[in-house]
Amino acid sequence: MPVQSSDSLPTQYEQLHIGVALYDPMTARVLDTNERLETLFGYSKATLRELAVDEYSANTYNYSSALLRRRLLTAADGEPQAFRWRIKRDDGTLVWVQVHLSALSVGGECRVLAEIRDIEAYTTASRRVGLLSRIMRHNLRNDLIVISGRAEQIAAESDSVRGHVEKIRQTADDIERMTESVRQIERATTPDSRHRKHRRAAVAARAVVDDLRERYPTASITVDEATPMWFSVDGAFAQALSHAVENGIVHATDLEPAVTVTVDESPNTGRVEIRVTDDCPRIPAVEIDALDAPGENTSTAHGTGVGLFVMKWSIESLGGEIAFQRADDRGNVVSFYLPPEAPA
Repeated sequence: MPVQSSDSLPTQYEQLHIGVALYDPMTARVLDTNERLETLFGYSKATLRELAVDEYSANTYNYSSALLRRRLLTAADGEPQAFRWRIKRDDGTLVWVQVHLSALSVGGECRVLAEIRDIEAYTTASRRVGLLSRIMRHNLRNDLIVISGRAEQIAAESDSVRGHVEKIRQTADDIERMTESVRQIERATTPDSRHRKHRRAAVAARAVVDDLRERYPTASITVDEATPMWFSVDGAFAQALSHAVENGIVHATDLEPAVTVTVDESPNTGRVEIRVTDDCPRIPAVEIDALDAPGENTSTAHGTGVGLFVMKWSIESLGGEIAFQRADDRGNVVSFYLPPEAPA
C-alpha cells in the first residue's frame, strides 16, 4: 500500500479516532503520527520522533521495549502483529493500549504502520469482572461450605459448640472483609478525577498512618520523607497505602511490628515513590503472580487475600504502578509509583 515519497502519513489519517504512527522498523523510531496519537501519548509529534521506545513504554507486566522492537521487525517481514501494550505518557501516567502493526511501503522503503487504541477503561472493567467472578465462585463458595458444615456439626454435637461457633464467626468476618475489599475495588476502578486533590505526598501518607496507629497501638509505623514530592490523588491512594501498611502489621510474627513508609523520588523516572517496608514473612509468589495473570483456578485468599488487588488497582486508577520486592529470608517492600505534580 504505497502512500507518498516522504516518511509522513496521508492527511486523511487526521480524521481517524485512533492513534496512528509510522515507524522505521530498523531503528524503532517514530517517523510520523496523527494528532490523536499525540493526544494519547501526551507528547508532540516532534518529541515522539526523538524518543526511544523505552522512554514511552511502561516496561511492566513482563513487557519490554525490546519485545516491541522485535514485533516491529516481525511486522516489517510481512507478519501483522496485534497485542496489548502499556504506554507511559509524558506526565508519567500509565495507560493500556491495543496495538496493531502492519508493513507499509513508503517511497520504496519498508515501514510499519501502528494503529493504537486506548483500552484503559475496557482493561480495568474486564479485570474487575474476572476477579469478582472468581471471588463469587471460589472464595465465597468455600467459605459458605465452611459455615454450612459447622452449622451441621453444631446441630449434631450440641455439647461442644464453642469451637464451631468461633469458626463460624471467623468465617463470617472473612466474608465481610472480602466484601469491603470488593467495594474498594469498585471505587478504585471507577475513578472520578474531579475528586482528586493536590497534596504533599508525605502529608497524605501521614494522614493514613495516623488512622492506623489508633487501630494498632502496639505497632511502630514511621513515615520518612526522603524527598519532598507532590501529587494529585483521591481516596484510592489512602486505600492502597492502608492495605500495604496493615498487611505489614497483621502478618507480622513480632508482637510489636514495625513498618516504615518512605516518600522519595524515583531515580529512574522522577515519579513519586512510596515504599512500604515490613519484617513479615515473604508474600507468597503465587499471590504476586496472580496480580498480573490471574487464572480461573487462582485463589485470592492465601493470606493477603483480595487486598493486593485493592492496592494494585487503586494505584493504577491514579495512573501509577505497584512493585514488590521480597527479601531472601523475610521482609517485604511494596512500592507505589505515581505521576508527580509541581509543588503548591
